[in-house]
Amino acid sequence: MADTYDLVILGSGPGGYVAAIRASQLGLKVAIVERERLGGICLNWGCIPTKALLRTSEIYHYMQNAESYGLKADNVGFDLAKIVDRSRKVAGQLNAGVKGLMKKNKVTVVEGVGTVTAKGKLSVKQGDKTVELEAKNIIVATGARARDLPFAKADGKRIWTYRHAMVPTEMPTKLLVIGSGAIGVEFASFYNDMGADVTIVEMLPRILPVEDEEVSAFMDKALSKQGIKLLTQTGLEGLAPSANGVTAKIKAKDGKVSEETFSHAIIAIGIVPNTENIGLEALGVETDRGHIKTDGYGRTNVDGIWAIGDVTGAPWLAHKASHEGIIAVEKIAGGSPHQMDKANIPGCTYSRPQVASVGMTEAKAKEAGYELKVGKFPFIGNGKAIALGEAEGFVKTVFDAKTGELLGAHMVGAEVTELIQGYVVARQLETTEAELMETVFAHPTLSEMMHESVLAAYGRAIHY
Repeated sequence: MADTYDLVILGSGPGGYVAAIRASQLGLKVAIVERERLGGICLNWGCIPTKALLRTSEIYHYMQNAESYGLKADNVGFDLAKIVDRSRKVAGQLNAGVKGLMKKNKVTVVEGVGTVTAKGKLSVKQGDKTVELEAKNIIVATGARARDLPFAKADGKRIWTYRHAMVPTEMPTKLLVIGSGAIGVEFASFYNDMGADVTIVEMLPRILPVEDEEVSAFMDKALSKQGIKLLTQTGLEGLAPSANGVTAKIKAKDGKVSEETFSHAIIAIGIVPNTENIGLEALGVETDRGHIKTDGYGRTNVDGIWAIGDVTGAPWLAHKASHEGIIAVEKIAGGSPHQMDKANIPGCTYSRPQVASVGMTEAKAKEAGYELKVGKFPFIGNGKAIALGEAEGFVKTVFDAKTGELLGAHMVGAEVTELIQGYVVARQLETTEAELMETVFAHPTLSEMMHESVLAAYGRAIHY
């Protein structure tokens, strides 16, 4: 006999487990099905452990440049095994935290491989045993996995995905990073700061192609200055691993193909949604290139089947998944939540320097037909940035000249992944330039640059 619930969630990543907690708060009887570890890819193999690695490389960079702060740090080195161990312990601590949250919120955790067998029915395979679950509503939150190159699958030895890159047994000496999105740039930044010779290959004309063009251009110069080799409008024709390295056939923008050998390569060319073999095809759930099609509340075309997170398409971000989960659950519980507004989802890249943005780029706003007011303020004009020794970067704001609406904000520099939330809140509250100008920003803080950028859009910048 099947165990019966109000809601069953397939997948326990930041979409699934957050949805489970909110459902429990709303009085629903909830079960969550997970085939690996609670917390999903983000917590165990993505967002969190990568930030632990990047924190290590950031500190290592500061140690190597201690003299610029009047300090001495001689014979600076590192222990790779301990670096990886710290990252894994951070992930483990948070995994345990999610377990505690499930228990606290009385969410039933069912370990195993789940398959939707019919509307309202889910089968979970646990080795030789199968558990049957029933629920009026099922949320699919199965996430995504790294996309492989068609001609060179990751082997974990010389050709890595992000998972391999997080637990290296040896430090690359010469590293090829394929793809310059957030994941590619973050790993390039980490390994470059740890001493590897890094090359990034990107098919498109610029790195971080979803960001504002000025941010991409700044990052191109900043990463190049750090010693990272950037090859844009460049393709990869082949990747052949050997016992001692990997040979890449690189097609330059002029069409010429050359061969170069690296110690390791990281594939960071996007993701594939985990929508196969979970029963969606038989139910007729509509997909688009593998991603489940949903409305603004997470509903699919099949009654009682919902989907959230990476399986529903871009942006592939943990905080987007969590928010989608809350919206879906509140709708299931009979509430009236707002529909998902992807335009207010911030994007962050935790490299050195950091990148953060929300809303439209300047180019996209122009394409949409807006008359613009654009403000820009550099880190070098901010006292706190200078005191921190982090005077490279800028804050850029894009306004509708007619209404004062904040259309977009774009940042590059130290700690901008923390600063961006101010603009996210402003957009959510539909704040105009007037309210932002009249807001008092504490001094000395990096956030003052946010104020100055707004002022600059209207010719009123004070400190630059």
